[in-house]
Amino acid sequence: MDAPLGHFDHAAPAPAALDDLIRPVADAVRHWSGSVPAEQIVYVETDPRWADTAVFVEHYGRELLERSANCVVVAGKRGGETTLAACAALSTTRVDVNGVVRRQLGARKASFASMDIATGETGMEYGGITPLGLPAGWPLLVDSAVVDLPYVLVGSGRRQGKLLVPGKAFAELPGAVVLEGLGVA
Repeated sequence: MDAPLGHFDHAAPAPAALDDLIRPVADAVRHWSGSVPAEQIVYVETDPRWADTAVFVEHYGRELLERSANCVVVAGKRGGETTLAACAALSTTRVDVNGVVRRQLGARKASFASMDIATGETGMEYGGITPLGLPAGWPLLVDSAVVDLPYVLVGSGRRQGKLLVPGKAFAELPGAVVLEGLGVA
């Protein structure tokens, strides 16, 4: 199969690549529902040596720079309560943690979660966290620019491998809230 985006040696519909995905992501694909068929989510093999964005796009295709999204875990605090959430924004932007995220979570203070918390709570590898397969009940804040793209490259839960996901599918993920201005230049 040819990937809908980029130049990858191996691409397969995610339901046919469940053994290449970590458990929470594989479970999300297995139990997929929504207007986008699960077969339109594509798993592509990538080499973790080329994980750095500049090297990645040089190797797999320059068009990926404008069509990649990062998924980061944030912690919003108010009183003694902490709310963990995930944010998906284009990789050419940064997540507005102290503005949009803090307000959306109703938090007094918001910050990026530590690597230990991000990986421990999601069960995913740092640098590979993806919006698919997040813990139940987590808010998923998605920049509207992600939803507007035909396909978006995101992590697969591991540093090896990525997912190509139709942009509109992000709006249908559990806990998703699409926000204007989540990602800022």
